[in-house]
Amino acid sequence: MGTLLIETRRARPADAAELAEIHDSAWRGAYRGVIPGSDLEKMIQRRGPAWWQSALSRGSRVLVLTLGDSLVGYANFGRNRARSLPFEGEIYELYLKPEYQGLGFGRRLFRDARKELSTAGFEGLAIWALADNEPAVGFYRALGGRAVARSSENFGGRTLDKIAFGWHG
Repeated sequence: MGTLLIETRRARPADAAELAEIHDSAWRGAYRGVIPGSDLEKMIQRRGPAWWQSALSRGSRVLVLTLGDSLVGYANFGRNRARSLPFEGEIYELYLKPEYQGLGFGRRLFRDARKELSTAGFEGLAIWALADNEPAVGFYRALGGRAVARSSENFGGRTLDKIAFGWHG
């Protein structure tokens, strides 16, 4: 009986197709019924393999979670884009394929992305989630995130509330 190795590593341009696949399935699972259908499909289509390859070639910080030889999740992160928040780092996205959610893999990916931000010199971190994405909101609260700001974003004529969660140190 073999053991599958679970690890995180920096994404490479060769991971682009698998990253697009994770993005596609995770976004459909998380946002179907939240973001209007045609807008959701347009957003997913824009993030295909070529987009990921370009982002990685430009140096975007993306960490992937691997289970054996397969990528099952990713987190991309860097400097906090909301200068009004007292956190230097931000995890822009953290997604797993739906079949790997709820198994502790998200916690591992969060912890390792947070460690990467800290190693890069960023104090604290923020993550934004759509308020209607209850699994994400619950996940970030369970990780000790405090709601520190609210905002909204328009998707196809529909305004959706967002919550920023923050962690110091």
